[in-house]
Amino acid sequence: TPGHAAFSEMRMRGANVTDIVILVVAADDGIMPQTIEAIKHTQAAGVPMIVAINKCDKPEANPQKVRERLLEHNVMVEAMSGEVQDVEVSATTGAGLDKLIEAIGLQAELLELKARPDRGAEATVIEAQLDKGRGPVATVLVTRGTLKRGDNFVVGTQSGKVRAIVDDKGKQLQEAGPSMPVEVLGLGGVPSAGDNLTVVENEQRAREVAKYRLEIATEKRTALAPTNFDTMFSTLSSSVIEFPVVVKADVQGSVEAIVNALHNLSNDEIKVRVLNAGVGAITESDVMLAAASKAPIIGFNVRPNAKARDLLKRDNVRMMYYDVIYHLTDAIAKEMAGELGPERIETVVGRAEVKQVFPAGKKDKAAGLLVLEGAIRKGLFARLTRADVIVSATKIQSLRRFKDDVDEVRTGLECGVVLEDTNDIKPGDNLEVFSVEERERTL
Repeated sequence: TPGHAAFSEMRMRGANVTDIVILVVAADDGIMPQTIEAIKHTQAAGVPMIVAINKCDKPEANPQKVRERLLEHNVMVEAMSGEVQDVEVSATTGAGLDKLIEAIGLQAELLELKARPDRGAEATVIEAQLDKGRGPVATVLVTRGTLKRGDNFVVGTQSGKVRAIVDDKGKQLQEAGPSMPVEVLGLGGVPSAGDNLTVVENEQRAREVAKYRLEIATEKRTALAPTNFDTMFSTLSSSVIEFPVVVKADVQGSVEAIVNALHNLSNDEIKVRVLNAGVGAITESDVMLAAASKAPIIGFNVRPNAKARDLLKRDNVRMMYYDVIYHLTDAIAKEMAGELGPERIETVVGRAEVKQVFPAGKKDKAAGLLVLEGAIRKGLFARLTRADVIVSATKIQSLRRFKDDVDEVRTGLECGVVLEDTNDIKPGDNLEVFSVEERERTL
């Protein structure tokens, strides 16, 4: 799977549907965060592992260091007196690949892997996409039985009939047995990666099961929605800024990874709202949805169709095209930070107590202060508090020491101030003076 952290779900599915995991670790880069994650998924699934130490042809390769680092994650290879097989390979030169195949054969023999091909098939969706010429296509791994052309099936909330089975070389097959990865055509829609495909006795049964599953899924979504007017009002009046987007990608796994990555950018101040996420080309409905919410459309390895292109120009909807998820998340994070505006950094400069209040001109009042801490400076922001409750957020309009105008008065000295836009001042009040620095915000 892609190494980016956003593809965590894909790695977890891979560990759960396989009988043997081949953990590929680069001999030069060593153990990476995604390597550790793959190890955890494998251990959680209870699946045997074979370690393939790749790039052993490079001068900087250090296979022994990889073995030692694996110990830190409870993976003890045979070379370190453990039970996990490890093989040094090079994908570039092909060195060691024959030994890797032998190791897989030995592990399969030890596991006594068996399956019954003479029963209705079950399979797991590894990936799914909407192909322009072929319609919905699911890449599945057959886990039980034999999948045949003409079989009626249910997958997630979709039903269908196997119209074609295609192997990894593009050859059309009549059937696919256990452990075979194949593409299946004939679906009613694009399923989700991780869905189970089950062959049923006839088309009517397939539709009934799919309809029932759709009803259950709808009920769950309804249960998660606001249940009363108070909850709805609370949601609507929330101060959290929403950043709406429409997501379209070439395959279901990428859609899932992108949506997860976008949600991870959300915080207490701003959150991503995915209006729609789907597989296939960008359509007119995607553009209309984005236009209504003033949202950009993210296209990951996909482009708009002809009608959608016309609407994009007419409605001035912004397109964001990407083929690398790092670039996508970096760009969205930057835009979200821009929505929040600069970050205000407050630094307390001084604190003082109001000792007396007296008139200053026709309308204003002046406060006689004793500086308790730091310094009071002219022009800075200030908070006037009474019994620890903020009475006014203001600024130091003028500052005097006896009869002289000054810029600053330090700890232990008395002074007089006029505060901007407030006359609600009483003896015993406290004044906190602070500076404000605006910095470019990052997520």
